Amino acid sequence: MLTFHIKRFLPFKKLATFKTIWYKNKRTMYSNEAITHKEQMQVVDLRSDTLTKPNALMRKAMFEAEVGDDVMGEDPTVMALEKKAASLLGKEAALFVPSGTMANLIAIMRHCNQRGSEIIVGDSSHIFKYEQGNSAQIAGVQLRTLPNKVDGTFDLCELERNIRGDDDHEPVTALICVENTHNLCGGKALPLDWLDKLAHIANLRGIPLHMDGARLFNASVYQQVPPSRIVRDFASISFCLSKGLGAPIGSLLVGSKQFIKGARRSRKALGGGMRQVGIIAAAGLIAIGESWTERLTKDHARALKIAHAVVNLQSKKITVDIQNQHTNIILLNIDSKYMNAQEFCQRLSTVTDQEKTIFGNKLVIVRAYPKNESSVRLVTHCDLTDDDVDAAIQKIKSVIQELES
Repeated sequence: MLTFHIKRFLPFKKLATFKTIWYKNKRTMYSNEAITHKEQMQVVDLRSDTLTKPNALMRKAMFEAEVGDDVMGEDPTVMALEKKAASLLGKEAALFVPSGTMANLIAIMRHCNQRGSEIIVGDSSHIFKYEQGNSAQIAGVQLRTLPNKVDGTFDLCELERNIRGDDDHEPVTALICVENTHNLCGGKALPLDWLDKLAHIANLRGIPLHMDGARLFNASVYQQVPPSRIVRDFASISFCLSKGLGAPIGSLLVGSKQFIKGARRSRKALGGGMRQVGIIAAAGLIAIGESWTERLTKDHARALKIAHAVVNLQSKKITVDIQNQHTNIILLNIDSKYMNAQEFCQRLSTVTDQEKTIFGNKLVIVRAYPKNESSVRLVTHCDLTDDDVDAAIQKIKSVIQELES
């Protein structure tokens, strides 16, 4: 068995190298590759809700899907999915696309039809941080960022001060984008009254609103209102089927008939036409069928259970903002004086001799995502069981207690 030794947990340096290291205070640790066949290994993957596999109903629907050429508008399963999505959001039409990134880019291309236009977004938004600057790279549109608050909103007075268009020297503000739920702010659902105030400002200035609603349905469950209420004042909305909703691939872009007609043309330019894609759309129909509320409610409850378990430890080094735990994303705040986020995630993915002594042969590895130097993201999803959640809690508590000791 390959082992390596590290000095006592504080400070925890260079764990990721997996080299054989000897220190005075020895503690044997094992990677998951080093576990023997006699020992049970339970891996609980909390890195993202994009990791889920299609369930049995989805697989059956995909196998039996009636298909046609969607680029020619002839795939009946895709058409059914688009109709269902538009209805859920209270809009006229929808377009099935491969990803949320493409959906957001298409929305930008359609709303900002003058190159050199400007979009206002939050500085922690997915559009700004994780879409490769495609608004500038492809659409010829620049982003103007406003600081996101901890709840995912931004200051509306600051928004008004940053709207541009009267000066010939400046770009024209052509679009305002928000993200809901807000990923980097810990899965926060944007307050409805804030959305209403935002819409009032945008309407007065004649600027359309786009919502990156990758996890919009999580916001709907948390706020106990239909998705159509949340997006009521938005000209376009994207949402992912492949996150909390559990489908294997795909996103929807939703808006007016005229908007979607233009969006279909832009999708073709970006290479997003997918022919007999009803095979995939069939899983999407299951994802937004009658049981999505129940599934997401369970995800939120499991996330809250994990968050409470951390809070109950009363650690000063690893904390959770339990008052603002909204949906399926948990943010662990780490005091980087003791350990950084990468090291904490690496520790969760290893097993110590001490853990073997305490927990026997049922060994647990938790996979987590280091959001930045001092924050770790955990995401619950529909592939988890109650036993997975309990095992993850056991592991996280063990690591935090070890850190506290």
